[in-house]
Amino acid sequence: MKDLRSTFLDHLKKHLQGPAIPLRIVFWDGHEYAFSPTPLVTMHIHSARILSRMVMGSALDVLGEAYVEGDVGMEGRYQDLPAVAEAVSDAFPGKKSAGGKGFLSRWGWAQAHSKARDAEAIRYHYDVSNDFYGLWLDRNMVYSCGYFKTGSEDIHQAQEQKLDHICRKLHLQPGERLLDIGCGWGGLLSWAARNYGIHGVGVTLSEEQFAYARERMEREGLADRVEIRLQDYRDIPEEGAFDKVSSVGMFEHVGRTKLGEYFGVIRRVLKEGGWAMNHGITAPQQDDENGHHQGSDFIDKYVFPDGEIPHLWRVVREMAGQHLEVLDVENLRPHYAQTLIHWERRRLEERKDEAIAMVGEKRYRIWAVQQLQVDRALAVLTA
Repeated sequence: MKDLRSTFLDHLKKHLQGPAIPLRIVFWDGHEYAFSPTPLVTMHIHSARILSRMVMGSALDVLGEAYVEGDVGMEGRYQDLPAVAEAVSDAFPGKKSAGGKGFLSRWGWAQAHSKARDAEAIRYHYDVSNDFYGLWLDRNMVYSCGYFKTGSEDIHQAQEQKLDHICRKLHLQPGERLLDIGCGWGGLLSWAARNYGIHGVGVTLSEEQFAYARERMEREGLADRVEIRLQDYRDIPEEGAFDKVSSVGMFEHVGRTKLGEYFGVIRRVLKEGGWAMNHGITAPQQDDENGHHQGSDFIDKYVFPDGEIPHLWRVVREMAGQHLEVLDVENLRPHYAQTLIHWERRRLEERKDEAIAMVGEKRYRIWAVQQLQVDRALAVLTA
């Protein structure tokens, strides 16, 4: 009877037909096998347990978690890793997830997307270190996909084009009041105030972002025109007070059952005839709403606890239910893919030692794996 290692290798050989994959695998006992005479990536598997988990579950999730936990080592250029990891995971598609292994399944659904629970989930992801994010984000600290008009832009230009794209979608005019829900480090509000003459309010649940964005407005001389609040979007007291509302990369944290309430808040705070722009990640297929996509378990457990991505049909339905008329939908997935290349494969990898010194090896690995998982699993849309 073959041992697990031989069975695993035979399965890979069978499924990795065609062009040789540039991979060498080194097993826990020193045995190794190269799928190419010139491998670019070496995978160190430290335990037979990893092989059995890959056979039984989603290999991409297993590889990601094992890498983060140190049970699998990867050597090679970062730009070569995704293709190799995808090829291996495709050979072991595993069973579809029933909804992830993150905070929702560990703690139950009862408290999902309560104000306290949402604040905890947001702080887990964002209250890491402003300096850490500053290593690989652009100079405006924008944490969403850039906008590449030619594809040759660097990340700074792409993100400034994105900020301007949002402002033009909202038809911002001097003197208007803009509410930014989930304002991050204040990049959009700063850009809109300096270039479009708006007065703004930004809300975030991240204490790190709140401190940074408030200090930023002081530093840029915008404190009299832009207010930053540490506040849940549901606690915004104004009614009919804002000409425009933006939400960029935030509604993934809302929860599908809370989307009606979320869009209801937007409707409540908007002036009659006002404009809103919602930008977020959506599920590529309807079935994917329940976590049935590659990478869902890893993302739920390590990256975005309690995150839920709806399909576009649900977003449009919930908007309509709150009497918000959909005027435009734009797919930005190609821009997201290019942004991830700049973030993870270039900027973060180039400053790996600094990143590890700031947040530790495990947190660095989480963000490194995140690029592959998100790029493979998700689609990006604005509406």
